[in-house]
Amino acid sequence: MILSDGDIRKAIKDGRLGFSPALSADQIGPASCDLRLDNTFKLFNTARMSLVDVKKPLPIEFLEETKRRPNEQFILHPTDFVLASTKEKITVGDDFVVRVEGKSSLARIGILVHTAGFIDPGFEGQVTLEISNQSNVAVALYPDMYICQVAIHQMTNPAEIPYNKRKKSLYMNQKGPVSASTKNLFNKKGKRS
Repeated sequence: MILSDGDIRKAIKDGRLGFSPALSADQIGPASCDLRLDNTFKLFNTARMSLVDVKKPLPIEFLEETKRRPNEQFILHPTDFVLASTKEKITVGDDFVVRVEGKSSLARIGILVHTAGFIDPGFEGQVTLEISNQSNVAVALYPDMYICQVAIHQMTNPAEIPYNKRKKSLYMNQKGPVSASTKNLFNKKGKRS
């Protein structure tokens, strides 16, 4: 079941769902919440490295970080890819899951906003976004613009082991865009995932 606007406001008021900074009234839509783009961007530095081997940790020098001031544009060129994050930190109760989707207005000009798409119960932190430009023209993005929307799903029961209590969780309390950790992509011999 997806929460309606009234249910979203109630879940926030009850402390089962949180956003910091708090959402403005116009950020809560009929069945989703609009989240804003933060000011930090991480780009792949292909001059330093041209291959990502998922069996090895991602070298820190592979990503270059840049920040923008309010109203300063970040230009995303055709076929470029960047990591960014939501300005809002989200706190998800043990009985919710959150789906992240790009804004249709951005998709219609070629900007695809993706995250793993799924935020587990018990997660807390800013949401890292993977943004790519699929169009044939450059597009300017700005801090504080609406970048994605989240739909909150009520689970049938609270999670028995939410994200914040799971040993395998890699991105708890993330701040800003967080690069990939690939250590959980392979099963360790003799261990169940």
